[in-house]
Amino acid sequence: MTSQSAGPLPVNSTAPDFSLPKGDGQLGADPSTFWHLADERGKNVILAFYPADWSPVCGSQIALYNELIPTFAEYNAEVIGISVDGTFCHKAFKEHNNLSIELLCDFEPKGKTAKLYSAYNEQLGLCERAIYVIDAQGIIRYSYISPMGVNPGAKEILETLQEIQHA
Repeated sequence: MTSQSAGPLPVNSTAPDFSLPKGDGQLGADPSTFWHLADERGKNVILAFYPADWSPVCGSQIALYNELIPTFAEYNAEVIGISVDGTFCHKAFKEHNNLSIELLCDFEPKGKTAKLYSAYNEQLGLCERAIYVIDAQGIIRYSYISPMGVNPGAKEILETLQEIQHA
């Protein structure tokens, strides 16, 4: 069963907490090499699950979100990319594409965090292309699973951030 058939986690539910290694090429248990959702309380977080570095759609999606980092910051939001790729793959992908977006490694156990977010495709062994906007209190305000070959863009993300700002 793929997570797409199950659908994304519902809006207005609490986002599951998690911790994942950063894709910066560092190995080890040093806490600085991990990103923790709980540490981001007080700011809005955009989680962008995507199938893999180096695939055409993923590259354009992550590049778009990278370009929008200053716009997201205007809404007190940080965007985070998550895939099952390892830290060295993420590091090479970021360097090759001149990206500053934080990429996290849902590598081992494979897809554990994606599964928490109903964003893992068991058949393919990859993350679904899923978007979650989580507000400063840790509540999911937007959730969407896009078809694998379609870049979901940023329109709904920006609309959700505007709604949060005006709430």
